[in-house]
Amino acid sequence: MKHLIAPSLLAADFSKMESQIEIINRSEADWLHLDIMDGVFVPNISFGLPVIKSLRPHIDKPFDVHLMIVDPDRYIRDFKLAGADLLNVHYEACTHLYRTIDAIKKEGMQVGVTLNPHTPVFLLEEIITEVDLVLLMSVNPGFGGQKFIENTFKKLTDLKRLIEKKGSRALIEVDGGVTVANAQRLINAGADVLVAGSAVFNAPDPIQAVKELKHFLPEPPLSDLR
Repeated sequence: MKHLIAPSLLAADFSKMESQIEIINRSEADWLHLDIMDGVFVPNISFGLPVIKSLRPHIDKPFDVHLMIVDPDRYIRDFKLAGADLLNVHYEACTHLYRTIDAIKKEGMQVGVTLNPHTPVFLLEEIITEVDLVLLMSVNPGFGGQKFIENTFKKLTDLKRLIEKKGSRALIEVDGGVTVANAQRLINAGADVLVAGSAVFNAPDPIQAVKELKHFLPEPPLSDLR
């Protein structure tokens, strides 16, 4: 499968939303990534349901909604009604993760589980076959433009092994500090979906930036070169 690109709206210029929407629609982006922050689970506050609902009629890409909030179970149906196609919840925020996953599925959405940088991937062993996607945070969640955490590459490799071991079909998504410079390594390590915020919306030509993230030619793994 060719890797997917999901620009993060968090990095967009909200004073020029009409042009930002045009960029998303005209680009080769596969999804739009939407970060929902409550100022409690993470230190930042972003945007919420009204923004997603208002954007939905104007954007023709699937909405990949990432909930960085406490008690996400309270809002599952609300995000479905607002237009979410895939709902990502944090492992660290869900006391009863099986119940949360089941509730998302019952609303007809794809389900993702997100891990903070300090959370090991082995904790997903019991639910890895139940989800459509795992999102690895490669920065501490809360603010855009942070430095990429190098240990993400090891976590990608560990997660890929777990997925293969369990026969899961889950995709692996990476969010935080993704650029053209490290995209190739991320894909080679096992990533299927790259979330890019600043690398897209702060680029001189955001549409070209998406194209470059989408169409670089990944180097073969070292094992294939031996």
